[in-house]
Amino acid sequence: MLLAPLALVALASCSAMLPEPSPPAYGRPTYPAAPSRTEAPLVGALVDLPIGAGTRSAVIRESAALTQCVTQLTAARVNFSPVPDRSNSATCGLTDAGVLGADMGTVARMSPGDVQMTCRTALALSIWRRQSLEPAAREILGSDVVQIDHMGAYACRNVNNGAGSTRISAHSQAAALDFAGVRLRDGRRITVLNDWNGDTPEARFLRRIRDDACRIFGTTLSPDYNAVHADHLHLEATDTRFCR
Repeated sequence: MLLAPLALVALASCSAMLPEPSPPAYGRPTYPAAPSRTEAPLVGALVDLPIGAGTRSAVIRESAALTQCVTQLTAARVNFSPVPDRSNSATCGLTDAGVLGADMGTVARMSPGDVQMTCRTALALSIWRRQSLEPAAREILGSDVVQIDHMGAYACRNVNNGAGSTRISAHSQAAALDFAGVRLRDGRRITVLNDWNGDTPEARFLRRIRDDACRIFGTTLSPDYNAVHADHLHLEATDTRFCR
């Protein structure tokens, strides 16, 4: 009759000697954070994201503050050096601007280099360069872009260079760049002036990057708009909505 109680005691002793279950490998279980009421800013991701329906609004959002915009560019290895705000006249000056230098994540270089523009313009331009201009050249023209030719960004003037208009240009706030063309690694030079028309690979390339620019910049103007833009694409990084 004593065997049963003794067996129970033995089992209890063995149970006490069994090792305790190990805690989970990553500590206590984690649960998703409660959704935020405001969208969190991106950190170093926008320049490397493919162009999508939300790219233009993301450019506006991520460049709302100069420090936030510079963080985006720095994380993407784009050299941008802020300059002090200044006012040259009632309609001309710099706010949240700087000097756009080399993009260390690409091969192409701007010509002329070290362009003064708003940080928003630099951010939009960097996205366009990485996600449209360079891949489109490889796909359609079969060669890398090594140089991006432009006509400048900051200029205290009216639209259409003052011809028949009193409206202030976005260039007077350094919020636009006039793109003229590209030079390829194989030696070819593609220009808006000479290659826009027709159904050649060069024309298809230029129209592709114009269409992509419309999804990034607030205003994009091409030779399809008027004769003043026969030799360049006007890329304006403002909170506007016009593409032609």
